[in-house]
Amino acid sequence: MEPLIHIENIMKIYNPGENAVHALDGISLDIATGEFVAIIGQSGSGKSTLMNILGCLDVPTSGTYILSGQDVSNLDDNALSEIRNQQIGFIFQGFNLIPNLTALENVELPLIYRNVPTSERHECAVEALKIVGLEHRMRHKPSELSGGQQQRVAIARAIAAKPPVILADEPTGNLDSSSTREIMKILHNLHDSGRTVVLITHDVQIAENAKRVVRIMDGKIESDKTKEEGALSCQNKQ
Repeated sequence: MEPLIHIENIMKIYNPGENAVHALDGISLDIATGEFVAIIGQSGSGKSTLMNILGCLDVPTSGTYILSGQDVSNLDDNALSEIRNQQIGFIFQGFNLIPNLTALENVELPLIYRNVPTSERHECAVEALKIVGLEHRMRHKPSELSGGQQQRVAIARAIAAKPPVILADEPTGNLDSSSTREIMKILHNLHDSGRTVVLITHDVQIAENAKRVVRIMDGKIESDKTKEEGALSCQNKQ
């Protein structure tokens, strides 16, 4: 079966010339439909650049990126915007909610951009808020919600249109341990329901929630292991 995400020999070079920075240096990666993958790396490793390319927020200097069977490597900004709108649900560390909109209105917003009819839009937004356990806070604005609740609204917004890919960039970075557990449980539930989840993090403990961990260092893939392979390698060291 064709992978949902296929990237091959991806290069991203900033400041070409003498002072060129190779943020990504020949990365190849396949992610199948329904996988839960963590991409882990420290600051400067290239993981954020890779996230931007996977999320169609940027294009590679060279290489191929196939998303849902479509080559998106060299699309212009308008085409990339359309791909993002249709294919990817983003969850960011900073929530990015509109302060003067209610939770329900925040979740409905991307559906407006997709020209979803009003009644269907409302139904999808309510369903998404129920999935994250916030049906009782739909009329509250972000300032009336805790950090964990705000992130759950952001997750509802990401999943309301049922995109094939959920891209979570440090989704627990601003949260306490209790809220972190809530968010990771929601991501697990989304994965269990068949969603493809790609988690970007610098935190090893957060990465361990995924079924597969891809470690990035100096713009290259240092390791790519499933949870079973990771456990096996630990046993072999004992």
